[in-house]
Order: sequence, then structure tokens, then C-alpha cells
Amino acid sequence: MAEYKLEMTTGDMQYAGTSDYIYVTLVGTEGQSERTLMDNYGFDFQTGATGSYTVKTSFSLGKLLLVKVEKNQYLCLPEDEWYFSKMVVTTPEGDVILYPCYRWIGRGEMVELRGGKAMKAFEDDHPLLIDHRKKELMLKKSLFQWKSMGEGLPHINSFNDVSEIPAEMRFSDSRTADFNYSKKKIGVELKIKGLLGSTAYWETIEDMKKIFWYKKTTMAEYVADHWMEDDFYGYQFLNGVNPGVIKRCSELPTNFPVTEEMVKPFLEVGSSLQKEMEKGNMFLYDQKKMDGIPPAAYNGEPLHVTAGLCLLNVNPENKLMPIAIQLNQQPSEKNPIFLPSDPETDWLLAKMFIKNADCMDHESVHHFMRTHFLAEVFSVAALRSFPVIHPMYKLLFPHFRHTLHINIRARLSVLGPDGALNNSSLGLDGVIELMRRDLSEMTYSSLCLPENIAARGLESIPNFYDRDDGLKLWNIIQSFVKAVVEHYYPSDCEVHRDTELQDWISEVFTHGFLGNKASGFPAAFHTVEEVVKFTTMYDYNSWAPNSTLRLHKPPPTTKGQSSMKTILETLPNVGDTVVLAGMLWLLSDRYSNYIPLGTYPEERFDEPEPKQMIKEFQAELSYLSEAITTRNSHLELPYTYLDPAEIENSVSI
Repeated sequence: MAEYKLEMTTGDMQYAGTSDYIYVTLVGTEGQSERTLMDNYGFDFQTGATGSYTVKTSFSLGKLLLVKVEKNQYLCLPEDEWYFSKMVVTTPEGDVILYPCYRWIGRGEMVELRGGKAMKAFEDDHPLLIDHRKKELMLKKSLFQWKSMGEGLPHINSFNDVSEIPAEMRFSDSRTADFNYSKKKIGVELKIKGLLGSTAYWETIEDMKKIFWYKKTTMAEYVADHWMEDDFYGYQFLNGVNPGVIKRCSELPTNFPVTEEMVKPFLEVGSSLQKEMEKGNMFLYDQKKMDGIPPAAYNGEPLHVTAGLCLLNVNPENKLMPIAIQLNQQPSEKNPIFLPSDPETDWLLAKMFIKNADCMDHESVHHFMRTHFLAEVFSVAALRSFPVIHPMYKLLFPHFRHTLHINIRARLSVLGPDGALNNSSLGLDGVIELMRRDLSEMTYSSLCLPENIAARGLESIPNFYDRDDGLKLWNIIQSFVKAVVEHYYPSDCEVHRDTELQDWISEVFTHGFLGNKASGFPAAFHTVEEVVKFTTMYDYNSWAPNSTLRLHKPPPTTKGQSSMKTILETLPNVGDTVVLAGMLWLLSDRYSNYIPLGTYPEERFDEPEPKQMIKEFQAELSYLSEAITTRNSHLELPYTYLDPAEIENSVSI
């Protein structure tokens, strides 16, 4: 008689337990066990509990291949799905094997689990495992399918509602409840104040500070107090929500005729425009990719989009200062170059129109397309290409667990009829065109931070905390990924042989980057180094005048004609402002089940080596977090956005 000891763990989330019968069958190279009921005295499979059970066989089953787990009805009790986390089997020979599950199992359902070491396709040598792998991938390809969101855009998953995706990839009930509570709380506060739905325009800038009572943070209050200041305006191009757009300027574009006389008063005494460019102190913001996109209309009146340029200079105090703004690409008498010496409201309006374009660029291109939509491409391709036993699936899954859920919801709430981007100055059609243009010009190197920083000439610009923290974080992630990948792929030959790995990168290239070879994105992996590089790659907006998605009045074409009344009339009305502010608060809040970067709450790796690599990864992230906290203690405005403790493990908001 042989005995197999089983430890079966039920998830700790709400309603994870079950009263149903649970049966287990062990399958090995020498045969299989009887279908055995897992039943101890008292209640089994309660939320968060681990139960110990025994499966007896008349002989050793040899090397275990699969574990079958079934859930059947108990008496006449109603259906209760069971969240089965994992099983640990101790064999008669003393082997201890992990069988991860981490999914909901319904009544009448049977799941087949593979355990032990992560395996690549060419390493499976038993017909049963080869067949199981093939069937799993066929099922996943039928479940996770592609569809087009529009010509020239990354492809998306085919689900129309979050209820269609597997339950374990949806937000937990508690996270959903938290989100809905915050949304309701924001709505109630805005209704009580009479702001929601108001068509009135703001009477003073100070009135906007009253939008929220309870949503006050150090950052939000700092932005509200300093948004008009030039040094804070320049600071945001380095450490704001869209720090990836400015470039070092060694030569002015021919369509931006800034002269020495215009900017000399704003440069270091004794210096010149040419000298500042030669010293690497001049930087350019150029929104040319937005040029020519028709604006949307609001209440029958056309809105305005400015594809502008902004010249910035690092002054002797190491502050990045805006010194010249042109609001459209082609210079003309009606498209003057605005300067800090112009009337205060003229200069402020010019800065606001640049920030309006930057806000739309950030939300549509850098936030939605480059973050959410590309993460979705990586996710769907991985779900279609890797079985759960594959090492890359085990490595990547925690980083895209909730991506499909948030993206499906975002396409309805942000790009839908009442969504923020649909109601921006560009409107939905304009936003789609902007994303389409960006994807057609996107390069692989632009998504790899060290190459991106170097290409934009920002290696030495001072007070660039996003770069400093980002490069340290990139190196920590790359070191971890390198260790894991090289453990499973000791040679380039192994990369070539892994057809599932090649399927993944091929699907990403085809469905994410639309087969554009000029982009430099790999269509296949040839070396371990390529796999490492690719795998490594994956609250300023709370103050409306500082960054808004829509402006109503046309941009100024002459100087000296504006006033603070013009500023207030250019901004969205009260009701539209608070809707945008409410959405941004919702998206920036932290909800239950928050999982910070580097946390692997699910035990998927069975081997000691990757477990140790994860511990070392977490330690390095902790050291970086401590260093950032120490640095921030000396800053007037702490930069926390790339603190590992503040970064969620998965794209999920």
C-alpha cells in the first residue's frame, strides 16, 4: 500500500470556500489512483484554510504527471464556486510537489493540474503531458481571441464585458465595492455642493479649491498653489505625469523662429541662445504629431487644439524654465511667439494651451495606448501562447492579472460616450487618430527607458527624479528578469527551440505593432539577451487649470487682449470640471487588494532557484524604496511615483 499526503489550500478572499464534494485523482507514469473524496471530520475547504488528506493506492504511481480535481454537488445546497489556491503532494518516495491552481472551480467542473518544475514545450517527454499541453493551448486560444479596435491601432481582446473573462482575472468583490463606494462618495459630495451638472463658469480660480472636501493631499494642494509659476511648469516636464516628451535642443526647428532678442532677458547674464544650446541647457517640447487633427465640437461650437512648441532653459539655479511658446506649428502674424515678459494672462493662456495638448497626449497615447493597450497585447499573447506550466507564464502572469478587466472597463468609461477622452478638445475621433499616428512612429527603443533617455539627451539634466528613480528601477527589474530567464534558457539554442516563446513574441509583433518592421520591434527571439530586454520592458492632473482635457476659447492670436476673465471662460464650466476631477481621483486612488511591485502572493514556482531570485528582487526593491524616501525627505515636493511601494504589480487602474 502506498500513501500520498495532500495539503489543499482554499483562497482567503470572500466566499472562496465551498460545501460541495471535492474529489482527487492522481495520475502517474505507472497508473492512476482511485477517484478519492477529500473528507475530514468537520467542515472542509473553508475560506483561507489548508486541509490535510490522504490518497491510498495499492502500488506506487511512479512519477506523478497530473492531478485531477473535481467539484460535485453536496445535498441540495445552492451553487458556491470554490477558489482553489494550491495543492502540495508528498509522495511515498518523499518527493514534495507543488500543484498551483489559483482559480475558481464551479460545480460539476474538473481541472487537471500540472506540478513540479516549470517546463518548456520541448522538455515534455511523456505523451500524456504533451497531449495535455496541446489541449490547454487550444482551449486558451479559443477563449482569448483578438479583435480590431480600429485601423492602425493595437488589437484588443474580444470580450465585450468583464463578466466574460475568467473570474480569477477579474477584480475581487472587495476591490469592486471599494471603487463603487469611492465613486458614489465623490458624486454625493459634488451634488451636495451643487457642482455636478452645473453649466456656470467659475468666478475665480480660488473657487476650484472647493471641489473636494476630503480629497486633499500634499501634492494636490501644492499644485493648486504653484500651477501659475514658471519653475513648477518646467518641473512638470521632468517629473509630472508626462515626463517622456521633451528633448534636448541643439538647433531650433525652422518653424519655430525664436530670436536671440526674444529670449536673452531670460538667459544667464552674459550667455546667449546659441551658447545655451551648445552647453546642452536648451530643451524642446514639440507636439507636431497633433498637427492637423480636427478638433471636436461642444454644444455645436468647435473646440480648439493647439499643436504647439515650447522652448525651455535650465537656468543657473538648475531650474527648467519655459522661455518661449508658439501655439501652432506654422509661424505667422496670428501665431505669435509668447514670452514670459508678455502680459501675465497672455503668458498663462499660452502655457495652458500647451498643457491642454500635453494632457490629451498623456491620457490617450502614453497612458492608454502605450500602457494599457500594449500591456493588453502582451497579456493576450501570453495567455494564448503559454501553458500555465511554462516558466514565462509563471513569471509574467502576476503582472497582467487584472489588465483585461481594467481595459474592458476603461474602453467604456473613458472612451465611451460620456468618457473623458471622448469629451476632450480632440474628441474620440481625434484621440484615435493621435494614437494611430503615435503607433505608426513608435520604436522599440522608445519603450526601453535607458535608450529613451539617451535618445532625448536627458542623461544629465538636473532634478530629473523620474529618470533617476526609473533607471534604478529598470536595472533592478532587468537583473531579476535576467536571472530568471537565464536559469530557464541557459543558451540561445534553448530560445530557438521554444516554439511557445516564439509564438508569444510573434503575436505581440503582429497584433501590437501591426508587423511594422521599421519600428525595430522583434518579430522573433534569437538570443537570451533579446528575451531579457523585451521582458524587462513592460497627482498632477487633480488641479484643473494646471492640466485639462478641454479648453473652450480659441488660443490667443495677439498679445495684450486677455484677462483673468478670459482664463476662466477658456476653462471648462463647473459641471464639466468636476466630472473630470472626479474621474482622475477615482483613477489615482488606492483600493483593497493592492499588490505592490515585486509581490508574488501566489506560489507558482516550485524550484528553489526562482524563489530565491524573487526574494533578492524584493530586497533590492525595498532598498530602492528606502533610498527614495530618504531623498524625498529633503525635497520641498517629494517625488514618490516610482517608489516601488507605490507601484502596483499589474496594470489595474
